[in-house]
Amino acid sequence: MKSLGLVGDGRALGTVHAEWTKLRTLQSTWWLLFALVALTVLAGTATAASMTAGDCPVPADCHEDTVKLSLTGVWLGQGAVVVLAVLTMSGEYGTGTIRTTLTTEPGRVRLLAAKALVLCTLTAAASAVGVAVSLVAGRMLLSADGFATPALTAGPTLRAAVGTVLYLTLTALIGLGAAAALRDTATAITSVLALFYVFPLLAGLLGDPDWQENARRITPATAGLAIQATTDLDQLPIGPWAGLGVLAAYAGAALVAGGWVLRKRDA
Repeated sequence: MKSLGLVGDGRALGTVHAEWTKLRTLQSTWWLLFALVALTVLAGTATAASMTAGDCPVPADCHEDTVKLSLTGVWLGQGAVVVLAVLTMSGEYGTGTIRTTLTTEPGRVRLLAAKALVLCTLTAAASAVGVAVSLVAGRMLLSADGFATPALTAGPTLRAAVGTVLYLTLTALIGLGAAAALRDTATAITSVLALFYVFPLLAGLLGDPDWQENARRITPATAGLAIQATTDLDQLPIGPWAGLGVLAAYAGAALVAGGWVLRKRDA
């Protein structure tokens, strides 16, 4: 039994190593990770800088959520995450190398898990850099103009920072699961981007306030980004961790669907 366990562990490690080698040798991987960091930082810094232009006559009395303002760049950065996640799986279908991959690793669920592990590690690392720089830059800009800014080590700030990294990581899993299920790069990217960018807009167009509130609770981007709020939490459509739980449910559903298709259909 022990020897079988060692064989299984060795195969799993080999699969993870193979997927790591694939991703790190693709230039697109590093460009997309760079885009994630750059878009997150630049958009967040631009938003923070715009608040110093006199929008609030008495900054200290504005009660702005400066942490959330500093992290608004995630709204753009998530697009790079989606593209990277989809290409992690669909790229092999596009080139036909998926047949070789499945011959080398016939355990399809193990293959998907290995891709998810490598993708999550890279996404979380890049996200952590983008979030940290955004918070530091935003705090410098906003505090210099008189806004009340919490310490970077304050509980709500740390929750927003860690939660944002988790948000982007879960976004990557949704993209990976969608790519495994749909197999086509353009279709998967379009579908996931619509989920994150179009659905929130549609929710905002609902005429009935109650329907609008309910829609925001189940829309992945709106619910998930509630984790960034550090003030006026009672005004959110859903709590920070509950909202992230909604996004996690989407990620789980996408991976289950992707894993099912991967097992049932030929390459």
